[in-house]
Amino acid sequence: MSAATVWLLAISTGCIVANIHYAQPLLADIARDFGLSVVKVGAVAMITQVGMAAGLLVFVPLGDKFERRSLISTLLVGASLSLALMAGAPNVIWLSVAALAVGATAATVHIIVPLAAHLAPAYKRGQIVGSVLSGLLVGILLARAFSGLFGARYGWRAVYATAAVAMSVLAVLLRAALPISRPDAAPSWRALMRSIAALAAEHGVLRESALISSMLFFAFSALWTTLVFVLKTPPYHYGTAAAGMIGLLGASGAIAAPLIGRFSDKRGPERAVLIGIVATILGYLVLAVAGRSFAGLILGIIIIDAGVQTGHVANQSRIYNLAADARSRLNTFYMVAFFAGGALGSYCGTLGWKLWGWAGFCGLPLVALTFALVYFVHASSGRSLTEVHSAACEPTG
Repeated sequence: MSAATVWLLAISTGCIVANIHYAQPLLADIARDFGLSVVKVGAVAMITQVGMAAGLLVFVPLGDKFERRSLISTLLVGASLSLALMAGAPNVIWLSVAALAVGATAATVHIIVPLAAHLAPAYKRGQIVGSVLSGLLVGILLARAFSGLFGARYGWRAVYATAAVAMSVLAVLLRAALPISRPDAAPSWRALMRSIAALAAEHGVLRESALISSMLFFAFSALWTTLVFVLKTPPYHYGTAAAGMIGLLGASGAIAAPLIGRFSDKRGPERAVLIGIVATILGYLVLAVAGRSFAGLILGIIIIDAGVQTGHVANQSRIYNLAADARSRLNTFYMVAFFAGGALGSYCGTLGWKLWGWAGFCGLPLVALTFALVYFVHASSGRSLTEVHSAACEPTG
């Protein structure tokens, strides 16, 4: 797998995933235009995440059925149309339908990531997946910065119109540059759905990784969906552009992703998962104690972003080692859970802020993260006991 191909896939994932993160710094502007409350506009952000989960369930398994290059370019055309609908939304219903479609077509990134794992040699799989995911993370943080600054100057609709053009260009580019990649078999969609359930039943590590990452993304989405409203209150009094620029703090997660991949290859991804959960909890504790100061807010955000991305990259390294011929389906189960957690976090973040203020902003994510930590420790203990029992039962010769 050439370095140019890795770069192409990394840049592509960054551009595509940006579509579902443009809204975060723009939520206050969107709420003002449509007369929505904080909680209602948080529901719009949730709909985008729900759309992503739906796209993962409907589209991503097709990566194990159809030629992947054609599938990716087709979905990017759909993404361009969805973004154009978002830019022209005349009312809340139109906006919600467009947000759902934007989320669904953004699931294309999760056809690209398994494609990278498929093309990568086994001894470098974690590193290459980490590199592609670092492009995804850069896309997330640049999406916030771009939409915050561009939206503050030209309006939130211009952000989505520009993104629609970008997806059209990317569809043409990937169609021309990606290698043909056909799956080994072509099962029906119904058979693919049944096989996803069978994979989840068979692999405890898949279920564990999905649940833990859903809680991590709950915390991540709660932070970034609510942050623009937090920044408008004392002692900050910042607007849309500032919210977008603070999004650049996510660079910590993007920088960490390839390093996490290498760490997972050498030391095992379970250690990285534990580090990710603990770091994210630490970041929220920093916010709870010192987040009212600007320095405390910045430090907490950096730690949370790095922690969430550590857990996410490590968990994806774990699941891609389970079944080489079913990576798209493994990723489907994992990412549906991931974005379901994110959708819940988007809604609960704004709800917690409205009902309980700072305590709700920090408290609900800490509950989710504590659950993830307890579950991981319990599951790790169970695996250790199973390994000891298996070793004891092996014949000694």
